[in-house]
Amino acid sequence: MEAGHRKRYADLVRLIVRHGRRDLLAGVQTDEFLVEEGEAFDLDAGPDGSGPERLAADLEQMGPTFIKLGQLLSTRVDLLPAAYTEALARLQDDVEPFPAEEVRTIVEEELGAPIRSLFSEFDDAPLAAASLAQVHRATTRNGRQVVVKVQRPGVREAVRGDMEVLGSIAGKVDRHTEVGRRYGIDNLLSHFRRSLAGELDYRQEAQHLVRFGELTADYPHLLVPQPISELSTSRVLTMDFVAGRPVTTVGPFGLLDVDSRPLVEELFSAYLRMILVDGTLHADPHPGNVLLTEDGRLALIDFGMVAAVPRRVRDQIVKLLLALSEGDGEEAALVLAEMGHPLAGYDAAKFRDDVSHLVSTAVTMGSEVDAGTVLVELSRLSGQHGLRPPAEMAMIGKTLLNLDQVTQHLDPSFVPSEAIRDNIEELLRGGLSVSLSGAISSAIEAKNFAAQLPRRANRIMDALSDGELAFRVKTIDEVRLVSVLQHLANRLTMGIVLAAIVVGAALMMQVPTSSRILGYPAIAMVFFIVAAIAGAVLVGSILITDRREARAARRAREQ
Repeated sequence: MEAGHRKRYADLVRLIVRHGRRDLLAGVQTDEFLVEEGEAFDLDAGPDGSGPERLAADLEQMGPTFIKLGQLLSTRVDLLPAAYTEALARLQDDVEPFPAEEVRTIVEEELGAPIRSLFSEFDDAPLAAASLAQVHRATTRNGRQVVVKVQRPGVREAVRGDMEVLGSIAGKVDRHTEVGRRYGIDNLLSHFRRSLAGELDYRQEAQHLVRFGELTADYPHLLVPQPISELSTSRVLTMDFVAGRPVTTVGPFGLLDVDSRPLVEELFSAYLRMILVDGTLHADPHPGNVLLTEDGRLALIDFGMVAAVPRRVRDQIVKLLLALSEGDGEEAALVLAEMGHPLAGYDAAKFRDDVSHLVSTAVTMGSEVDAGTVLVELSRLSGQHGLRPPAEMAMIGKTLLNLDQVTQHLDPSFVPSEAIRDNIEELLRGGLSVSLSGAISSAIEAKNFAAQLPRRANRIMDALSDGELAFRVKTIDEVRLVSVLQHLANRLTMGIVLAAIVVGAALMMQVPTSSRILGYPAIAMVFFIVAAIAGAVLVGSILITDRREARAARRAREQ
C-alpha cells in the first residue's frame, strides 16, 4: 500500500471512530417536543467533541474529495439527521490560491498557445480560489470580458487516490455491516464518483452552461454566462464575465431600486420547468451561485453539479405536489411508496399515518411552509420508516429550499407554494406530454398485443374446453422446501449413525483383546476417533452452511 493511501486510511479510521456512532445514520429519530428557535444547538455532539459541526470541520481538513462528499451527503436527508445535513450544507472550500506561474503554465499547456496570444489581458490575482480550481478575470483578443476557471494542479490524482481508498472501505462496509447493507454505501459512493468526475471535466460544465442558457432563454430577467469553446478544455473553462454580487450580500438599501417580484417569479418558474418538465436539475443553486447583476437581472453560475431527473421521478413528483396542494396525505403516501425502495422493517400503515400527519400539519401552517421543506421532510420520513426514496427527490427538495432563501431575501412577500399552484398547469402539460420515441414504443407494444391477442385467447378457450386449463399459484418455494427437508434428513441420519458408532465403541470397550491404544481396546478407540472427526466435520458444515444461507436470505430481503 502506498504511503499516501496509508495516511488516507488512517485519516478515515480516525473519522469513523469519532463520528461513526450508530445515531449518525440512524439518528433521524428526533424529539417532537423540542422546538428550536434562534441559533441551532449541536444536539448530537458527543463527549469526545464529535457532532455535526465537528464532522464538517474534519471533512474540510481532509481536502476536496471529502468536502464534495460532505456536500453530496447534505442532500441525503433520508440518511442523516437534520443537524448533520445542515452542517454539511455549510461546508466551504475556500483555500489559498496556487501561484500565478502555475496558472499560466496550465492555461498555455491546455490551450496550446502563449497567454499573450490568447488574451489581451489576464489578471494574475484570482477572483476566487477553491479546492478544485480558481478563477481569473481576463479579456480576449477581440475585447470580450471573460473569466478563466483553471483546475488546481494535481487535484485529479488526489481525488483518484481518495476514491480508491473510499471504494475499498465502502465494499467492506456493505459486506460486513448492517448500515452498509441497509443504505447501500457502495452505490452511494458510485453516484458520488460519477458526480465528482463530471465536475472535474470542464467540457461537461461548458455543455451545462449552453443547456441552461437555452432553458432560460424565455426568461428576460435570468442570465447564464456562456462558454467560449475554443478557449476551453477539460481543465480550463473560459466563459463570459458577469458583473454582480451574490443576492444574499445585497442589503435592503441596495434592493430599493430593484423590482424584485419579476425576478423571483421568473427564477422559481424557470427552476420548476427545468426540473419537472425538462428533467434537468442544477444541483447546487445555493445563494452564492445566484448573482444580482448591475442591470437588475439574476445571473446563475457554477454548473459543475448537474443531475438528470428521470421521467418516472418527474411524473411522481408532480403527482406528489398535487397531493400536497390538496392536503391528501393518503395519496402522498401512496406516491412515495411507488417511488421508494422498501427495506427490511418497512411498515406501510405506520408510514401512511405519519405522512398524513405531516401533510395535514403543512396544510394547517399554510403559506409558512413551502414545498421544498415538505419534500425534504418527506424524504427524511421515508428514511426513518425504511423506505429508501430516489436520490433525486431529496435533491429537488434541497434545491427548492435553496431557492426559497434567494426569493425570501429578494422579496419576503413571495410565497413559493402559491407559485407552484400558479405553475401547476404547465407542470401537468409537461408531465402528460409524450416524446416521439415513447409514442413509437407504445404503438409497437400495442401492435404486438393486438396481433397476439386472438391466438392467446384461442389457446385459453381450447384449454378450457378440453379441461386442461390450470392455474399455478406460487405460495411457497417448493424447491427450497425440498432442499431444506433433504438437508434436515441428511443431518439427522448422520447424527444417528454417529451416535450408533459411539454406543458400539463403548460396548466394545468391554471386549478383551491384546491390541490396545493408550490402554484401551484398539478397535473401540478407532471407532471413537472416527466418530469424533465425523462429528466435528458435521458441526463445522452446519455452522458454515447456516451462516451462508442466512446472509443470502438477508440480501434477498433487502432487495
